[in-house]
Amino acid sequence: MADDERARDEMVRKTGRLAVPTITVGNQVVVGFNRNELEKLLS
Repeated sequence: MADDERARDEMVRKTGRLAVPTITVGNQVVVGFNRNELEKLLS
């Protein structure tokens, strides 16, 4: 449970909100599923 709270707090700190999915690629954060953005960040 404490891990869940830490993960939630980290997500809010990085994005300013609670949203899923929240995907981190390197230092970039993608909120929601955005295939084009993810492909760009992963290439």
